[in-house]
Amino acid sequence: MNGITIALSKGRIFEETLPLLAAAGIVPTENPEQSRKLIIGTNRPDVRVVIVRASDTPTYVQYGAADLGIAGKDVLIEHGGAGLYQPLDLKIAKCRMSVAVPVGFDYAAAVRSGARLRVATKYINTAREHFAAKGVHVDLIKLYGSMELAPLVGLADAIVDLVSSGNTLKANNLVAVEDIMPISSRLIVNQAALKMKRELLQPVIDAIAGAVK
Repeated sequence: MNGITIALSKGRIFEETLPLLAAAGIVPTENPEQSRKLIIGTNRPDVRVVIVRASDTPTYVQYGAADLGIAGKDVLIEHGGAGLYQPLDLKIAKCRMSVAVPVGFDYAAAVRSGARLRVATKYINTAREHFAAKGVHVDLIKLYGSMELAPLVGLADAIVDLVSSGNTLKANNLVAVEDIMPISSRLIVNQAALKMKRELLQPVIDAIAGAVK
């Protein structure tokens, strides 16, 4: 496609991206929550949106299947960010990456004693770096679904997951004991596309940057 393809994921990122795209004069013609289409047109004939799973967004942009994308910092760290230009923190979909344990588990004492902890997470790279920097020995267990279940059934001592309100933790008798980093969504750009389509892409990037400010 000679125009622009933008990779977005459903839910919070899509909703919070709409005002930023509008500032760039781009309005999707359908809401992916109501539509089954995975490729959605916009009010501009030269711009389309592709709906992808959040964790796949960097891959679509890296390989040029999309020129632009919006992905959480959590996803970008796990992906590694190869071949991607990340010009903007969009300050949307904010939350934090945290370590959480069952209420009553003495995490600080376990760390001090040098105990080996079992940690369930889908953010293996982030968790590995965090515990290595602290000198804590961990066995990492990769899960894709609800992390909160793992400590409740004895699969893990702790979890590393995204926390926004903390309500899900509380409902499952877990408590955050350590924040690893704040998370928000970034604009990502395919590096080759930026060279080849600069006159198309740069105004969109600039307009989004203006809207973020």
